[in-house]
Amino acid sequence: MCTAPAQSSVPSTADPAPSPRGAQLWRERLDLIVESTGEGMFGVDMQGNCIFINRAAAQMTGYTQDEALHRNMHQLIHHTHKDGRHYPVEECPIFHAFSHGLPCHIEDEVLWRKDGTSFQAEYTSHPIIERLPDGQELILGAVATIKDITERKQAEAMLKRARDELELRVKERTTELSSALADLRQLTAYLETVRESERTRIAREIHDELGSLLVALKMDVNWLGKRLEDRAALADKCQGMGKLIDTAVDNVGRIITDLRPSILDHQGLWAALSWQAQEIIKSAELQSDIQMHIAAGVETPERSQATAVFRIFQEILSNVARHARARSIHIRVLVDPPPNPVLYIEVRDDGVGATREELNSPQSYGVAGMRERAAHFGGKLSIDGLPGQGTSVKLVMPLLTEVHAL
Repeated sequence: MCTAPAQSSVPSTADPAPSPRGAQLWRERLDLIVESTGEGMFGVDMQGNCIFINRAAAQMTGYTQDEALHRNMHQLIHHTHKDGRHYPVEECPIFHAFSHGLPCHIEDEVLWRKDGTSFQAEYTSHPIIERLPDGQELILGAVATIKDITERKQAEAMLKRARDELELRVKERTTELSSALADLRQLTAYLETVRESERTRIAREIHDELGSLLVALKMDVNWLGKRLEDRAALADKCQGMGKLIDTAVDNVGRIITDLRPSILDHQGLWAALSWQAQEIIKSAELQSDIQMHIAAGVETPERSQATAVFRIFQEILSNVARHARARSIHIRVLVDPPPNPVLYIEVRDDGVGATREELNSPQSYGVAGMRERAAHFGGKLSIDGLPGQGTSVKLVMPLLTEVHAL
């Protein structure tokens, strides 16, 4: 007695059409799926021919249900790529769904209408499998669900264009603001240079003109006092005038130093920093710990940078003396060796301290000025402090210096 050959668990596209029982099961399952979804759906047999298509899918593709039935769906709506290249059926995910028994989900695909136009679609494809009594599985075809996502893609494209335009505007605005900030820093640096030049000129004129006059007046008063020694009242008056002149000379010297310390021009930045530290410590009666280490081969920075560093250091120490109510101060001044020397300054006190909000307040003009001076030369000023725990100010700045010849 002959027995019927066993059916393959994964038949090829050349396998015969399913049995009447299988076809009935196919129809029952498809009817259930069609009733539960409002999306476009169609089914294909093992040859890829349409065995059913719902109204939504027919409307999407422009075919009537009768026109699509029994026609190869790949050749009907999936024959060409988006760029116009031929789409071989062997590469079709729906073909793989029934030829290999694997489901698929494609989020961005192009399907074609009857009139030759295309639309962007999202679709899923699942194989329809019948389990045989002997445990084997028979693939009957595949069911595909399609969704027209043209409007969604247009919305995404519009959103992307809007986002790109916004990013471009932000970039342009950022460039404009960066340019404006650079210009402002250049202007600020120029104004600081002009102000320092004016201070130097005024200090020089006060020293040359007023200082000379006070010295001459002091000599004349001394000359007059010697000739009035026999007249006690007039001699005492000359002596008092001499003391007033001495006080005026001291005040003139202080004003000249405040305008432009001569030590900065004659002995350089490092000597000026040391002198300024000693002056503040002496006047504020602070306990001090000062360390300065300038690496060999590092010269004083060029004039404008040296002035900026000195003014920052002067402002830091002035704030300690005026506001910190500190008892001690720690000062570190370090410079790395060439060829790329970097200056490190740290000033730490044990005073009343301040909150981060107070230190970063827009009304803290002194802090803002120090930061702008530092930023102009590529430096960075940072301030840390807590109420009752003192304040620490750090300056890091690359130096524009010349290296000693070896």
